[in-house]
Amino acid sequence: MIVTAQSSTRAARWPAVRPWLGAAARLGLAAVWLYAGFTKVGDLAASGRAVNAYQVMPYDLATVIGAALPFVELALGVLLLVGLATRLVAGFSAALLVIFIIGIASAWARGLAIDCGCFGSGGQLAAGQAPSYLPEILRDLGFLALAGFLLIWPRTPFALDGWLAGEPVEDEDE
Repeated sequence: MIVTAQSSTRAARWPAVRPWLGAAARLGLAAVWLYAGFTKVGDLAASGRAVNAYQVMPYDLATVIGAALPFVELALGVLLLVGLATRLVAGFSAALLVIFIIGIASAWARGLAIDCGCFGSGGQLAAGQAPSYLPEILRDLGFLALAGFLLIWPRTPFALDGWLAGEPVEDEDE
C-alpha cells in the first residue's frame, strides 16, 4: 500500500513540476543557441571554414551555410527565450542537433582532426592537437534531450505561446 501511495504522490506532482522543467529546458536551449550564434556572428568567414572542415559539401556551399548558421542559431535562441512557436522551434532544434551529431560522428569516423566549430571558429586542429568528439556528441545529445522534452511538452510558464493562446499552462492536456 505504501508503494501505491508514493506512486500516486509522484504522479500528482508531475503536472505541477513539468511546466517548470519545460521552462528550464526552453531557457537552457535558448542560452545554448544564443551563445553559439553570438560566438560566430562576428566572423562569418571563420564559421564557413568550420563547416567546410567537415568535408561533406563543396566549399562554396559550406561557406554559405557557415555564414547563415549563426543567424539561424540566434533566431532559434530568441524564439525559445520568449517562448514563441516553441514546439516548432524545438523540432527545428532537434533536427539541427541531429545533423550536428551526424557531422561530428562522420568527422570522427573519417579520422579528421577538427574542432566542431560549435561555439566559435572551429576548423582544422593544429598538429598534435587531439579532437574531442565524444564529449561534443554527448553534449549535443543532452541538448537534443532538451529539444525532445519541448517537442512533447512545449507549454511552459512565461512563454508567449500560452499568453497568445490566452490559456494558462495548467490547462494543457496530458
